[in-house]
Amino acid sequence: MSDTWTAAADIDEIAPGQMKRVEISGIRILLANAEGEYYAVSDTCSHEDASLYLGCLEGDRIKCSLHGARFSLKTGEALDEPADEPIATYAVKIEDNRIWIKNP
Repeated sequence: MSDTWTAAADIDEIAPGQMKRVEISGIRILLANAEGEYYAVSDTCSHEDASLYLGCLEGDRIKCSLHGARFSLKTGEALDEPADEPIATYAVKIEDNRIWIKNP
């Protein structure tokens, strides 16, 4: 695993309840502001390879727009069927008013 961090966005780019899709090292990552906490997870649903960016935030969960599967933004755990596999999560830190994601 890399010890490199990438600046993904300024903190004021993503208001609470909003998301941004970024690509780091060729991997699509969903950056979300859930009630003031920032999370970075895989942008791809583990059930049908759909973009989670098209879904909606529900507290600290992301709901896939394709079949309604929900995932924890904290752990990546699949919380609802039809998904039964977790999604990847990535470490996030805030420095100098920027959101940094640890490279995959």
